[in-house]
Amino acid sequence: MRLEQKGLTVWFTGLSGAGKTTISCVVENELRSQGYKVEVLDGDVLRQCLTKGLGFSKEDRDENIRRIGYVANLLVRNDVIVLVSVISPYRQIRTEMRRDMADFVEVYVNAPLEICEQRDTKGLYKKARAGEIKNFTGIDDPYEPPLFPEVTCNTHQETIAESAGKVLRKMEELGYYLPLMYSQNGSNLQASDIF
Repeated sequence: MRLEQKGLTVWFTGLSGAGKTTISCVVENELRSQGYKVEVLDGDVLRQCLTKGLGFSKEDRDENIRRIGYVANLLVRNDVIVLVSVISPYRQIRTEMRRDMADFVEVYVNAPLEICEQRDTKGLYKKARAGEIKNFTGIDDPYEPPLFPEVTCNTHQETIAESAGKVLRKMEELGYYLPLMYSQNGSNLQASDIF
């Protein structure tokens, strides 16, 4: 554990297939390799346990986000860096999370709908287009992009490493991430050298 670590919520939002989980996993691996306490709260995983039983109405989606936010807050109070990877389609509930969390960075994982549909490994977009899934974000339910995110990752134009590097650089800029990497000659390497 890093003695200088401070808790932080990094909230990844974007359409299904935009790359939220992929980027958060790369960031998680880098933080762990540097000795940070970090937890990932992934929407797909949490739907199977913490928020099981909630549907996809706006009310249920908002409750889903509130529960995830509550867990994130508990972890942050214990100096854990929490990477939240959830669609969280509505601006109002994301604004509520930002208001309720002292240490919060919003990451907009942006990719056009057609790119997300091409990446659709689970076939969810296809089912939504066929009417088999109702209230699917981006098809028959809206996604409201953040207006002022701290970081925007354009995953249709950037590599995974470039997107993860943006997140780590923002964390470094805000004082939540101080890389302890050294080259063979002993000079410090910064996040910008890694990504």
